[in-house]
Amino acid sequence: MSTHIDVSGGERTLDPRPTTTSRRVLPLLMALLVLALVFCGVALWRSVRLAATGGGGPTPVAVAAAAVAVETLPLSLRTTGSLQAVQEVVLAPEVAGRVVAIRFEAGAVVAEGAPLVQLFDAIERADRDAAVARAGFARNQLERSRELSPTGAETLQRLQQREAELAEATAAIAQIDARLVQKTVRAPFDGRIGIRRVNLGQYVNAGEPIATLVALDRLYVNFTVPQQDLAKLRVGGDVEVVSDAWPDRRFRAVINAIEPRVGTDTRNVTAQATLSDSDGLLRPGLYVTVEIAQPPRPDTILVPTTAIQATASGDSVLVLREGRAVPVPVVTGRQVGPRIVVERGLSAGDVVVTSGQLRIRPGAPVTVATGDDPPPAAAPAPAGDPAGRRGRS
Repeated sequence: MSTHIDVSGGERTLDPRPTTTSRRVLPLLMALLVLALVFCGVALWRSVRLAATGGGGPTPVAVAAAAVAVETLPLSLRTTGSLQAVQEVVLAPEVAGRVVAIRFEAGAVVAEGAPLVQLFDAIERADRDAAVARAGFARNQLERSRELSPTGAETLQRLQQREAELAEATAAIAQIDARLVQKTVRAPFDGRIGIRRVNLGQYVNAGEPIATLVALDRLYVNFTVPQQDLAKLRVGGDVEVVSDAWPDRRFRAVINAIEPRVGTDTRNVTAQATLSDSDGLLRPGLYVTVEIAQPPRPDTILVPTTAIQATASGDSVLVLREGRAVPVPVVTGRQVGPRIVVERGLSAGDVVVTSGQLRIRPGAPVTVATGDDPPPAAAPAPAGDPAGRRGRS
């Protein structure tokens, strides 16, 4: 209200209308009162919730967990290698000539000594016929001289000349026979022949490739191991060979040689094994995996690979101790299927968290979810959080 005074000495009266200040203050006071009631309600709700959960502390998180496995682990030294044929040759003629016959089909199996390509040899055969005729004449002359020489009709010198003529004619036949052999390309061993590179009527030079012949029943496996694994190799030792061409097959090979020196550039040792492949499945040049069996390793600790959390400072796992998840640094080894070897950090009887690690703070209480109550999936990372910062879960 406002008071108005009559300065002329008249009667005082009070104005019943509110002032501007009072109209602004009243809504502000009401808003403050509402906020106070809201805060009191929130505080009361939190106190009731804490009382219902036993007086405070974070709610246990449901996770999947598994006890570490302690097993005797079969070990093997694994490396890579390549296959090489025990017998392989590029067939080529020894002399030049025109191809008059091709007696093989590409990809066929041929026997040792089988004729494969024939070069033109009519001239050599005619020369041989002439040489045979000369040899026959020389033989007749020698027989006549042997009959006449004892009677004195021919001298001993004449007899010796006849013998030399026969020997010369016989040598000429052998020389022509050798040239005829060079006109025929034959298989030097049993094997499978490759794609032919010549055609009928083609003139080929000496040494020009005709085809490749490979014996596939026995192959060499050439592989290397680091120098620290040299003691694990021995001549006569067994190895297993696996090729991605036949992923379901394992081939047995036997080490037949070990290089007597270590490579100075790689510090690796080269070894060679012999593999029998009667089915002819493998091929020279194939890239293979070589496994060398080693004595089994007892008391090996293994955990699921999902239990490992990789960080910049190293690998770690969450171990359940007194109902809480405690981070423990570990040193891991080789992976065996869905599990991984733990070299240091865990003991028999430990239980590790295998899923849900992203929702757990170090030392937080947890409960192990059963098969009927799986742990909830981890919340997706907020936008802008790179996947590389999430770790394993």
